[in-house]
Amino acid sequence: MVMVVAQKKAKKLRKIILKEDVSELGKKGQLLDVKAGYYRNYLHPLGMAQIATPQFLKEMRLEEERIEAEKKRVKEEAQQLALIFETVGAFKVKRKGGKGKQIFGTVTAQDLVDIIKAQLARDVDKRIVTLPEIRETGEYIAELKLHPEVTARVRFNVFAN
Repeated sequence: MVMVVAQKKAKKLRKIILKEDVSELGKKGQLLDVKAGYYRNYLHPLGMAQIATPQFLKEMRLEEERIEAEKKRVKEEAQQLALIFETVGAFKVKRKGGKGKQIFGTVTAQDLVDIIKAQLARDVDKRIVTLPEIRETGEYIAELKLHPEVTARVRFNVFAN
């Protein structure tokens, strides 16, 4: 008499890389082990994942390095620009004068952007400029957020004419 023993079914896992964020599973670029059926029937047909081959892993690593190098270059450019702004001295802003030190109107971020463009031939987005409230003549400091980690401090003098 031959005795047949049932074997427990082997769990087949696939090592995959997600091509996009998948809720309940992970973020884009994440390396995961998922069941073969889940990959074959759901993730692969919808283009959400790819099997992690050594070639694909190498390509991903190269892409990540390229992105990191680009981020570093952008940050260095922002630091150079910050250095230019901080060494240029004070920009001069003219406003119509009132009594004593008072001026008519205020100095806006757009005014400062226009002056920087005129004197340094640099385009600066007015949304990155942070100004104190200016209602009289004197020296002020504006902050330009050139990069999430780089902020330049720009001095400027307000004159009445």
